[in-house]
Amino acid sequence: MNIDWAALASVFGVSLVVTVALVGLFTLGIVGLAKQAPTAAGNGGSGAPARFGAYACFALCAAAVAYGIYLIVA
Repeated sequence: MNIDWAALASVFGVSLVVTVALVGLFTLGIVGLAKQAPTAAGNGGSGAPARFGAYACFALCAAAVAYGIYLIVA
């Protein structure tokens, strides 16, 4: 049995980068939703632009997950 260490390292590197990017994108979505939530003082956050950015981050996360599932199934 011969292991292709270069291919294994390549898969590990790509997986690590994609995982960190996906978690970062999801975190930006959470922060975007938190920015538009009302604060204890009663005033609202940044409103619609933050909500739109959060939804865009969540849509990109869903697209990345769907693409990953497509790669596994195909």
